Amino acid sequence: MPWGRSGSAALLLLSGRANVRAKARNPSPTEMSVEPWASPQDQAAAEHPYSTSHTASSEDQEQHPDKLCLDSFWSEVETIRQGSGYTDLECSRRDSRQSEEGEQEEQWLVDAGLSTLISEDSEDVDNAVLLSTLTRTQAEAVQRRLDSYTLSLRKRNKPAPRDVRDIFNPSISKTRLPDSHHSEDSAHNSMASLPKSPLSAVPTEHQRGAPKEEFFITDVAYCEQAVIFLKQASLPQNNSQRRKEDCTLPRVICPKCRLGVTRVQDLSHSDMKKVRQLALIDMTALCDLLELEVKRQKNSKRKNTESPLYGVPLATLLENDQKMKPNTSIPLYMQALLSFLEKKGVDSEGILRVPGSQSRIKMLQQNLETNFYSGQVSWDDVSPNDAAALLKKFIRELPAPLLTPEYLNTFSAVRDITELRQKLHMLNLLILLLPEPNRNTLKALLEFLSKVVSRERKNRMNLWAVATIMAPNLFLHKAIPSRLTEGAEKGHAEKAADVMRLLIRYQDLLWTIPNFLMSQVRKLNENSNRRYQFYDRRIKNLLRKIHTDSRDKTDKNTSELCRTVKIQLGDLVSGTLEYQLNINSRASDLLTQFQRQSLRSPDNGKGKMRRNGSVAYPDCALFEVGGNIGEHCLDPDTHLLDLFNSNSGGEWVIKLKPNAGRGL
Repeated sequence: MPWGRSGSAALLLLSGRANVRAKARNPSPTEMSVEPWASPQDQAAAEHPYSTSHTASSEDQEQHPDKLCLDSFWSEVETIRQGSGYTDLECSRRDSRQSEEGEQEEQWLVDAGLSTLISEDSEDVDNAVLLSTLTRTQAEAVQRRLDSYTLSLRKRNKPAPRDVRDIFNPSISKTRLPDSHHSEDSAHNSMASLPKSPLSAVPTEHQRGAPKEEFFITDVAYCEQAVIFLKQASLPQNNSQRRKEDCTLPRVICPKCRLGVTRVQDLSHSDMKKVRQLALIDMTALCDLLELEVKRQKNSKRKNTESPLYGVPLATLLENDQKMKPNTSIPLYMQALLSFLEKKGVDSEGILRVPGSQSRIKMLQQNLETNFYSGQVSWDDVSPNDAAALLKKFIRELPAPLLTPEYLNTFSAVRDITELRQKLHMLNLLILLLPEPNRNTLKALLEFLSKVVSRERKNRMNLWAVATIMAPNLFLHKAIPSRLTEGAEKGHAEKAADVMRLLIRYQDLLWTIPNFLMSQVRKLNENSNRRYQFYDRRIKNLLRKIHTDSRDKTDKNTSELCRTVKIQLGDLVSGTLEYQLNINSRASDLLTQFQRQSLRSPDNGKGKMRRNGSVAYPDCALFEVGGNIGEHCLDPDTHLLDLFNSNSGGEWVIKLKPNAGRGL
């Protein structure tokens, strides 16, 4: 494809062919141990073993919300309509700030780390580093946003940004990037080696009766998976033909690769910033494929509140609370409500659904606003229903939605996606895009809701009931327009509750970073460390040869590899540990050796002594630091030889986990 034809051709050539080369170095995604993710219901079954017949009956009851659930949904909507000094959610349509033409695309490019594409005084190499990690479909999404931004500038008679083809010298780009079809072919080959689930094509009638099981693949970009699924299923992209969904939720199986699972809290802030940029690009590409039209909103200005607890920005609450309790990750007031409800509310019949006394709620709120931070509040006589009402009010009276003004409508749009797997893909990316305070607060809320569902036998609140009650409190906000309550009441209530129950049911899965994003972050860091190679073809070829030679030497010595591991546990222990690697070595094995050596150390009294005489450091973990990653807390099941081959330049350090000693 000639460079002179269009900027689109340039960007397509720049899209992520690095994935093909990365797979040659990284562990194969097919070398996995398949382990299911435990759902809240599975955990509840382990803690409170029910009979098989009861479990099946409960699942049948959860296929659709009953009339009581739907009535509660609209009752909750009406409460929100009438609360906090406003009577009509429609006023938000007039008050919400509308973006100027082109403003959304410009902000999108900024959030995706591509603002340099529209900047006059930027280095071309900055664009090359990020664009080189993208897949073909991701790159097409970037090009569409850039084209839309250029068109809006022309309408406003402003000079258009530089053409993308001007960013690179053609000779460098042509030698650097393989053919544009490789991305899709590599994705297709990866998917072909993985087990097919019933949702990979349009299910037949007899398939619907098959055991409910879904495979969740994270080695291939979600947008590339969507391309394959749409082709396999021969679904029209306008989604005009939709099958009737079976509302029972399957057990989701996530194949675990040899590098283990990476959770949100496992990465450094610098790497999480890159994860968010890449997640935004992949989510946008997925929205384009599914033809989901979502516009990001800006929060309207609101008057400052006099309450220290209600109507206060989440970041402000946390900043104030961290002065009293450092490292707390959710507001102390919400922690107190959740703690009380977990102790006295989860077994209360109709908790969350049964309204409390309005007079008592008002008096309780006034008491908490006056005395909460002084510690002079007694919870002994508080009704669980009143506390639940205050919890819901706290969520919906945040100045900005908990799901953020930028992504609230996208969360709501998930209800219009047909395939469960793609719903989970979208939710996974959206969770990664949330700011850290919002993400932590949402997780704490969902964990509590999961505990409520697990006590269904006593509180009579199943998953549908909890989801239908909580959906309006998360998806409706007076500062943001919403279509949640438009149209057929039953249909919209079910769809809103469906998104909510997916968040509750699959929360552990949704709070992980997919393998393809980890690979892209590693590649992005590698390219950033070798930025100058994008300028000179001869230097680039020389570095490639040196890298290949060094990798060959490394591969020859892997059978005899010994790693020096740093130990850094604050004032507990410091030093090093020699560890011999083999093909079966895991992070958990290294930590076990560390604990055994600590037992023989004269300073072993600093650890926690077990009854059998061994010393344990339950809050320590193995980290990889540097190389192609900032800092990464490793899954205990990480295969260390594969990790070394993936990041030979990184150091291994044993230290405290990120959340050790941290508040909720």
